[in-house]
Amino acid sequence: MSNNTEHVRTLALVGHGGAGKTTLIESLLARSGAIPAAGSIDKGNTVCDYDPLEKTHLHSMKLAVAHLDHAGTRIHLLDTPGYPDFMGQAMGALDAVETVAVVIDAQKGIELTASRMMHWAQTRKLDRMIVVNKIDAPGVNLPVLLADIQAAFGRECLPINLPSAGGSKVTDCFFNPGGEADFSSVAEAHQALVEQVVEVDEDLMAVYLEQGEVRPEQLHAPFEQALREGHLVPVCFTSAQTGTGVAELLDIMVKLLPNPAEGNPPLFVLGEGESAAPFHSEPDPAKHVIAHVFKVEMDPYVGKICTFRVYQGTVTVGAQLYIGESRKPFKVSHLFMLQGKQLTEVETCGPGDICAVTKVEDLDFDTVLHDAPEVDHIHMRPLEFPHAVFGLAVRPKKQSDASKLAEVLHKLIAEDPGLHVEHDATTHEAVIRGLGEMHLANVLEKMREQFRLDVDTHPPTIPYRETIQAAAEGHHRHKKQTGGAGQFGEVYLRVEPMDRGAGFEYVDAVKGGVIPNTFIPAVEKGVRQAMDLGAVAGFPLQDVKVTVYDGKNHPVDGKEIAFVTAGKKAFLDAMSKAKPIVLEPIVNIELTVPEAFFGDVSGDLSGRRGQITGSQAGRGGMMVIDGQAPLAELDNFQQRLKALTGGQGSYTLELSHYEQVPPNVQQQLAAEFKPHQDED
Repeated sequence: MSNNTEHVRTLALVGHGGAGKTTLIESLLARSGAIPAAGSIDKGNTVCDYDPLEKTHLHSMKLAVAHLDHAGTRIHLLDTPGYPDFMGQAMGALDAVETVAVVIDAQKGIELTASRMMHWAQTRKLDRMIVVNKIDAPGVNLPVLLADIQAAFGRECLPINLPSAGGSKVTDCFFNPGGEADFSSVAEAHQALVEQVVEVDEDLMAVYLEQGEVRPEQLHAPFEQALREGHLVPVCFTSAQTGTGVAELLDIMVKLLPNPAEGNPPLFVLGEGESAAPFHSEPDPAKHVIAHVFKVEMDPYVGKICTFRVYQGTVTVGAQLYIGESRKPFKVSHLFMLQGKQLTEVETCGPGDICAVTKVEDLDFDTVLHDAPEVDHIHMRPLEFPHAVFGLAVRPKKQSDASKLAEVLHKLIAEDPGLHVEHDATTHEAVIRGLGEMHLANVLEKMREQFRLDVDTHPPTIPYRETIQAAAEGHHRHKKQTGGAGQFGEVYLRVEPMDRGAGFEYVDAVKGGVIPNTFIPAVEKGVRQAMDLGAVAGFPLQDVKVTVYDGKNHPVDGKEIAFVTAGKKAFLDAMSKAKPIVLEPIVNIELTVPEAFFGDVSGDLSGRRGQITGSQAGRGGMMVIDGQAPLAELDNFQQRLKALTGGQGSYTLELSHYEQVPPNVQQQLAAEFKPHQDED
């Protein structure tokens, strides 16, 4: 695809929804001649928002890939969704690029996703830049916004150009620092850039201090070093709608952004567990192939499309590649370059290039491709995706669609790293969990529109559990005569509470063969059946030790079914005397909210029987709050948090432990269970 690695750039445009990332890519593509004219989100004809749901809702929902050529350089552009509900898609772009461009709406200022992506890009050791978009919109205050950017992300955020002529042009502050600006001083901006860059090179610093200036060509290598080290985050100004600053942005990409050999090395790891060690790939087209799959899409016509970034070697049509540790190769029958949904066949793909293969079913998100079967397992250091906290239980409207539901869910989670599916063995529910209400609404709409599958949904059942507080004994004699051969089995057993989280222990203490060894497993089977049914409110029992110590058998009527029944009812008899209680799941919750809303959020959490365990200042005026709360109290928490924080709050959950529910909650759960007992 590209002539050589030096002439390749990879860039992900990230930022909050509505900041103008998709429109900016349209403007870049049109300016470079990659497309005849820029498309419009309102008209539904942009390169990157090609999904029917994106056209309907007028915003990006998935990661898209495009490319252009400018000044002899191939530039790969990744367009990411901006709303927090779709961060699973957006974060996949971080492992495919050298540079992350955070796009900020000049009218709205720094928003939640911009802050998060700046942090995640820094964590992944990626070069960062900031693009302030919509600079010619009414009511913008660019000097204040630049000050806010430096306050939030550091003084290393320095303008590389400045708006002029009322936002209709931009003035270069780096290569040709002449001309006027609408605010600040071009000369001062140039000086600040040069001084920031030379700080990483002692020899160049000495030249600068002695001569008072350095030539632009002397600044290239230290500029790249400053980007790699996070010592410089260039800020540039554009208006994607009118094209202001777009040509200048293209020149910045070519002249200043790193090629694959100049960026920080990707975070590959060789081996597993404690023995894993960093692995450094080399952007050499002659070496063994190492590539990484960062995007999977299930196209209804093409099939499975797996998009990967090549880090080392050259992928060619007809080559054999291996997937991870697999020793079974697949043949690269076709190799594609992407322009949104358009696939164009190419013959080769070298370091820094982004390509796709189709219909390779064993390929998944985050897998590594290579052509050396003797190498150990190489994989990318995992991304820390936000936890999927919003859940819905789903079942097909038609029972005949049960197998189709499983197939559709498998396809959906294959292409969306932020979506998870759980199958609850207790409630027999399929629960989909995503990053928010909008996320799951999109999933359900996709099921209906693309896969023609209608489902019913309801909030997932809270996974309550039951246990006991005291030791007790139980007994049951099962005797049944039906005219012919009968059934007989008698069981004595003892139950004892165990430590929380210990599970279940079954002890055979029968002496003298009063219960034959062949029937001891039948007793355990009956006990386990009773544990699944629950004793108080119909929830599975846990943290119980059961000891079977006596019983009786009949030489003719003793049967397995008899001892299953006797074991089950003896256990229920013991449970009724063992002070059974209901346990509820307690989760750790980490909230990130603006400082101004700390009191409102902590008060709401306390009203949900939650407790604050700690708090600390976060990035950009945000507070991080740690706490615990019962899962049952958080069913509508996401909507409430959005309302309290103006959509700026977020949270993650993880299971901590189980503890006893309050008496009134247990009474309510037990009352709801009684009708089911009566039916039995």
